[in-house]
Amino acid sequence: MNFFDKLLTSIERNQSLLYLELDPNSESLAKEAEGENISPKSLFANPCEKDNQELIQDWWEWLHFLITETKKYVCAYKLSLGYYQSFGIPGLQLLQQTLKTIPSEIPIILDAKHADLNTSTVFAQTIFADWQVDACTISPYTGLDLVAPFLLYPGKAVFLLCATANPSAAVLQEYPNQEQPLYLKLVREAQRWATPEQLGLEVGIMPDMLAKIRQAAPERLILIQGDIGEENDITNPEELTQILAAGLNINGEGLLLPIPPKLLGNAQPNTAIESLRDTINEQRLKVVEGSPTCELWLPDVVFLQHEPHRDLILQLYDIGCIIFGDHVQASGAIFPYYIDLRKIISIPQIFHKIVTAYAEILQGLEFDRIAGIPYGSLPTATGLALRLERPMIFPRKEVKAHGTSRLIEGHFQPGEKIVVVDDIMISGNSVIKGAEKLKSVGLEVEDIVVFIDHERGVKDKLQDHGYRGHSVLTLTEISQTLYESKKINSEQFNILKNNH
Repeated sequence: MNFFDKLLTSIERNQSLLYLELDPNSESLAKEAEGENISPKSLFANPCEKDNQELIQDWWEWLHFLITETKKYVCAYKLSLGYYQSFGIPGLQLLQQTLKTIPSEIPIILDAKHADLNTSTVFAQTIFADWQVDACTISPYTGLDLVAPFLLYPGKAVFLLCATANPSAAVLQEYPNQEQPLYLKLVREAQRWATPEQLGLEVGIMPDMLAKIRQAAPERLILIQGDIGEENDITNPEELTQILAAGLNINGEGLLLPIPPKLLGNAQPNTAIESLRDTINEQRLKVVEGSPTCELWLPDVVFLQHEPHRDLILQLYDIGCIIFGDHVQASGAIFPYYIDLRKIISIPQIFHKIVTAYAEILQGLEFDRIAGIPYGSLPTATGLALRLERPMIFPRKEVKAHGTSRLIEGHFQPGEKIVVVDDIMISGNSVIKGAEKLKSVGLEVEDIVVFIDHERGVKDKLQDHGYRGHSVLTLTEISQTLYESKKINSEQFNILKNNH
């Protein structure tokens, strides 16, 4: 899973935009922790008075404690390379130990602020190939030549430092003037270097600058620096609202916030972190609701225990993909409901999640090319081809009467194995017909993946034709989720339940 997908999954699973800095930095320790006797007392002592190995062990105990306490409430961890390097070889060993302890499903951002052009290639290989971190920070003022080596690693990402909050930075960052500052020039230029999945921005907590950066880069992920002062305290509802209003994208996402160190100063920091997480989600919804152009969806039951695809089902319902009343299906049958997936292509937030759900199934299958069934699944098949970096073809619904008169569009070789992608499976006739067209030109088809299975015995029908059927969602799962979330009443629940 690439960094961007891993992060979105982590955000959804823990319902959190918060990340935690895991650093052996005594200045970041909450003073309350000393009184509570939480971290080893040696961490508050003068480092010169302690044996280096003993100090490293104390730091390890503290960092391990933080990971244990916060892994259910954060979307990412960020480790500052400089703090670990300050301890020499033992510090780098501590870094390796900490990296191995972080749960594999939580993305890791290495805060390196790398800026040396000559060592970029070897440094990128070290952190991405050897250390297996998911993303890193870069000081990009030497341009694309510095950043390019980091972009060669599929699935990894970089955050470009574009604006900091320290007062003396303004003389450079805002040159030549506040209307056309250097940091905005960097933001605009950097967006040409890589996709939003590969390149994000690191910004200090300054609502005015943050708003300008968000306006200039509406699709980029923004990592807020952890240098939180009293004037930018995200535990203060007013300050938090300003930061969210300035930094969230149109979908109410795209912003990573640091956990303030003061929340780590008691024996159960997860309680305070959970409270802040919930406050952020509440404020996030209020901020987005105030935007007339926003198409954000946040579920009414956002704080319930996570279940696979629950939020996606609720999203589909809320945007009108599941409607009741007599409707004619493609097969000609009349159902008392209709599932319309055409809307998803206009809402990137939801379309991204749907492509990700398909991809999780396809990654476990063996195939050479992806084939979408016209017309509904073609956008999804295209998204999957880009996501998985596999070539795409598709069987035409009707053979062209002009030009090449091809039955199958796209390049292929007979004997290649094709995975077929479709949107909804009711009778299975259209997807079977499409698969047969592919086989007629010498291609092999074993697996058919759909988004919604109406569970009318179609997978058995596919098996009778020699295909394995896979689905992201079933009608049973959809109906139960909507009913338990009070989106539909018992009558509507029975309508869905009795039609599969």
